Formats: sequence, structure tokens, C-alpha cells
Amino acid sequence: MRRLDLNLLLTFRALLEERSVTRAAQRLFLGQPAVSGALKRLRAAFGDELFVRTPHGIEPTPRAFELARQIEPLLVSLHRTLTQPPVFDPSSAQRVFRVGLTDALEVALMPEIMSRVARSAPGVKLIMRTAEASSAPGMLDEGVIELAVGVFRECAAWHRREPLFRWRFVCVYNPRLVAVRGKALSMDEFLQHRHLLTSFNAGLHGYIDEQLEVRNQRRQVVFSSPNFATSPFIVQRTPAITTVPDFIAGAWRDTLGLAVSPLPLKVPSYEVSLLWTASNAQDPGIAWLASEFAAAFGTAGRH
Repeated sequence: MRRLDLNLLLTFRALLEERSVTRAAQRLFLGQPAVSGALKRLRAAFGDELFVRTPHGIEPTPRAFELARQIEPLLVSLHRTLTQPPVFDPSSAQRVFRVGLTDALEVALMPEIMSRVARSAPGVKLIMRTAEASSAPGMLDEGVIELAVGVFRECAAWHRREPLFRWRFVCVYNPRLVAVRGKALSMDEFLQHRHLLTSFNAGLHGYIDEQLEVRNQRRQVVFSSPNFATSPFIVQRTPAITTVPDFIAGAWRDTLGLAVSPLPLKVPSYEVSLLWTASNAQDPGIAWLASEFAAAFGTAGRH
């Protein structure tokens, strides 16, 4: 194989079709000595004359005809691969995608996404990996995941980012256990109840507490967990409040009968984006999966 390269195979096909070194050189936009040299290398590689001189030009040997039957399909396939854009047909695809995201996004979005995939791409399988904003870019670069979903304030030059929607923190509680006089929690009502905190640092103090301290106020946090999945079941049974992103709050409200209220203090919104590597930018499968996430996020963003 070290004696062969693609140019030699193209020269072989030109000689086979033209039956002339001169015409083959013209067809390949090469000088005649270059084609003669390529023929010499072909003969050495295959251990056969391949083409013999006759009064009417050159004629292929039986070995050349045998090689042509095997080489031509390879060249046609290679040409098709290089010139035709890749395609992805969800209805017939058999592929596994690996996606990195937080458990909050997984809880809020995967039911909708899996429903869509089951209808349009029954052969597609999805593997979710826990990925925070700090770890997702590295997981993409290492090939652990092909697509990341989350809040990415910055991205590297070799990454591609597509904004999806913005979210804010909101309060979730059981309206049968937490009395609210108006349509939304007041600051007094917010502070008088116990609170559940989702903390990736395993602490009882978070961003909301920092904002309250600026106002010389304090809430009572009695439970902390790095996972979102437990909180809705706790607030369903206890007079407590949990503060979570609005996209997951909407899912809890609709499925568990909980109430959602804006925070009684101003907080910024955050942009959720898709993130992938530039090397995957031309992958039609990744593009299709990104469109499915965008559609699911559209549904979540309306909650």
C-alpha cells in the first residue's frame, strides 16, 4: 500500500479509458513524462506490465482488466463521498447520540424530546451525561459528548454556540400548604417560610441568599441537594418554598399541581444555549438533534 496513492489509481483509469499515454496526460493535465513515470510505479506495485504497446496505442493486460473491475467501484464511491454532502434521514437512522446537560434540563426537556424522537427517529438512541457549564466544553473536546446544553457565557474559537431561550429563577410551593394573599409571593411571605436549596457546592447558602444579604435580609434554608429531582416531592408534602429555573418550575406545576410565583426581588435572566465543536458543525445528525432540542426548548420556554 505504501507504493500506491490516489493519483496512481486515477492515472490507471485514464490509461485504461484512453489507451494512450499522450491522451491520458492531456486528460489529467499532466506532462507525458509524469504519466510514464506513474505507469512505471503502477507496474512495480502490481507486478505486471498492465499496458503493452501496440500499433494502435496501448492495450490493457488481463491483470489490468481484473484490477479495473475492483478499482472502479472504489473510485466511484470515493468521488460520491467527497462531492455529495452528508445526509441524515431520521426515519431510517441507527445512531447513538451523547448529550451533556444538567439534571434540571434533563427533567424538563427529555420527556418532550424522547416523544419527538420516538415519532420521527425510532432507531435513534440518546445517552445523557451530567455536564455543568464548567465541564461541558472539555467533555466536547474529548469526544465524551457530541452536544451540550446549558448556560455558556463564553466559548472557545473551536466551539459553536446557538442561543435557545432565557430563563429566570422563580419560586415553587404547594398552594395548599403555603398561604399567599395575592397572585404572587410577597417578600414577607417569602421570608417567613422554610426553603429548599439546590446547591452544587453542598451548602446552605446560594445566589439568592447573597442577594438577600445586600438588602440586610435572610431566609431559612433547611435542605440542600445538588439534584433538582427531590425538591418538588418535598414541597408537595411540606410548607416550604424552593427557588428553581422557570423552565423546570413549569414542568412541576403541570405534573404535580404545584404553584409558581416570581421571586419578590429582582434577579437577572440567563441564556441557555446549545454548544458543539466546529468539527461536528457539518454533521447533519448533530444538526437534526439540535433542531429537536430547539423545538423542545421552545415548549419549555412557554411554561
